[in-house]
Amino acid sequence: MARALRGDIQGLRALAVLVVIVSHAGVTWLPGGYVGVDVFFVISGYLIAGLLYREVERDGRFSLLGFWSRRARRILPAATVVTAVTVLTALAWFSLLDARQVVEDALWSAFFAANIHFARQDVDYFASDLGVSPLQHYWSLAVEEQFYVAWPLLLLLVLAVWRLVRRGSGGLPRGAVLGTLLVVTGASFAWSVLHSAEQPGAAYFSTLTRAWELGLGAIVALVPATALRRLGRVPATLLAALGLAMVAGACVVLDDGTAFPGYAAALPVVGSGLVLLAGAGAARPLTDVVLAWRPVRVVGDWSYSLYLWHWPALVLPAGLLGRSLEAWEAAAAVLVTFVLSAVTYTYVELPFRQGRPALALGVPRAIVLYPASFALVAATCAGTWWWTGERADAGDNPAITADGLTHDDPDGTVALVRASVDAARERRAVPSDLDPDLLDLRASVADVGACDYSTDVRRLCPRGDTEADRTVVVTGDSHARAWIPAFDRIADEGGWTAYYLVKPQCTAAHVVPAPVDQDRPFTECTVFHDWVADQVASLEPDLVVVTSSPPVNGIYDGDRRYEAIDRVTPLLAQGYDDLFSDLRRAADRVVLLRDVPKSSYDPGTCLTTGSPSLGDCTFQPVERSRRLGDVAVTSARLAGAEVVDPTPWLCYQDLCPVVVGGTLTYRDTDHLTTEYAASLAGALGRALHMLDRR
Repeated sequence: MARALRGDIQGLRALAVLVVIVSHAGVTWLPGGYVGVDVFFVISGYLIAGLLYREVERDGRFSLLGFWSRRARRILPAATVVTAVTVLTALAWFSLLDARQVVEDALWSAFFAANIHFARQDVDYFASDLGVSPLQHYWSLAVEEQFYVAWPLLLLLVLAVWRLVRRGSGGLPRGAVLGTLLVVTGASFAWSVLHSAEQPGAAYFSTLTRAWELGLGAIVALVPATALRRLGRVPATLLAALGLAMVAGACVVLDDGTAFPGYAAALPVVGSGLVLLAGAGAARPLTDVVLAWRPVRVVGDWSYSLYLWHWPALVLPAGLLGRSLEAWEAAAAVLVTFVLSAVTYTYVELPFRQGRPALALGVPRAIVLYPASFALVAATCAGTWWWTGERADAGDNPAITADGLTHDDPDGTVALVRASVDAARERRAVPSDLDPDLLDLRASVADVGACDYSTDVRRLCPRGDTEADRTVVVTGDSHARAWIPAFDRIADEGGWTAYYLVKPQCTAAHVVPAPVDQDRPFTECTVFHDWVADQVASLEPDLVVVTSSPPVNGIYDGDRRYEAIDRVTPLLAQGYDDLFSDLRRAADRVVLLRDVPKSSYDPGTCLTTGSPSLGDCTFQPVERSRRLGDVAVTSARLAGAEVVDPTPWLCYQDLCPVVVGGTLTYRDTDHLTTEYAASLAGALGRALHMLDRR
């Protein structure tokens, strides 16, 4: 059983939080430091289960209300303070758009559902660079809080069934509890292995893939003290040393390319369990000399506040500076983390656990902390939301206009782009009435309906005129998806059945890219390429349109990943050659819709920071993206495919305005808004000859 304030547990907590902080601060020799979170999960499972077991053994039952009240005093005060401070800091330092995103993240965090929120966004936890939420680390708190809800209820059910069968038998039914834990833990581990291999992004945040880690801690806590009484100092030391070596090895061996949690998490999880088991006996392991050392225990005492503060301390300054932190800046952020944590532990954590607030909020009154915490966070978020809305709606600036329709430009698209570039050069004010609304810009993502191929969906979803005798297939990555609003209009007006075979991060070329911020082959993309080839061959479409960006994280050639443009170019060219060769055999017409120009900065952030003019946010296309776009064009022409270049609908004289007329063109650095894509339906339809009636 767990004993209160065991020195080795505090030391293990210190180890866990330190490796997390060091890893997130960018120390390259500790790439697997993120496993510190898994160590925390095991400790939480061990301590929480142990508390409940002891209460059942002492009283024959446990108080659910009392348990949740104690958790509220332990978890909520510090988490609420850090959340509120982070939101207000984001309001002061970030763009209006980014501040609003932090508000959304804060509300999910307040409900302890941050893991669900970030998994739905397909967030990459390892992308600790720009654009990462300063509250993203709250996903682990959500997992623990969900465990605090589910595990006591499950234990109550086990006790009720056991006593019903045994007719009033008291005490803790260890066999029944152990059997339940083995089933739940085993099922969670199996799902973790399967899900981590298939969808590593979503699996990382999932409670179902993490439950076995907490479950293992609960199993270790179930081992009776009598069974450990004969565990001598030498065996206990060897056991603890082995466990610590497993945790340390995981920190060094694992990296952001590891499918995690899955099999790999067993190394730190089992290691943590061994340390806890070794310290539960009568003999004190020699490792306690370090783990229970007072400075280490102090870090362990502060570990919760350290974890809460370290991520916003690293992410918020990076967002303010618009770049990654230098080594000395990251070190300064870590120092600030320790200062804030000491203050929070002393003046927030301890009072609610042992001081006057703790006395005032006994059981069951501490339950009020849940609605109080949410009310405080909600009030902070509401104020931030209102203020950003007021700032964004200020002004009464007109949209840009252009005169003179021509035969070559019947809807005035090119003329309006040129007029918008002229307005940017004149540094005119940003139009006030924008489409989409400036603060809704990030949500301007094309709908793919039931055929979201970012998951394992393998079906066809016809769109447009589903009774038409002409078929178009659009294939590529998220850039192809961004064109869907235009193709929907074209298909409806021109009489086409449309299929959108698009998968984010999966460039259309037959190459093996690396997912964003992950050092592993994107094998899911290769599988998708094969499936797309089969579908195109089966559909025999009248037209296939290919459009996608070059891989942003490099291309694999065998086991090596290449990012340098001189190494990527030949691999990409061969991949496009293979693609167009296959498509030309399966379709009547094949067209490459050249990739859109890419910005080096986020237009939305630019437009919502300070008081920018149109000229401040107009960009010149990124040269790397343009050069790799030329590779696709060359390959298409050599294969006899047609090429349509959308650049004149977006840029003029190498300048690309982020507002054309009154419409926002890009939702981020390289994806069109749904509104602007839809407005290009006429120009695109004519360029592709899809509006020509037979």
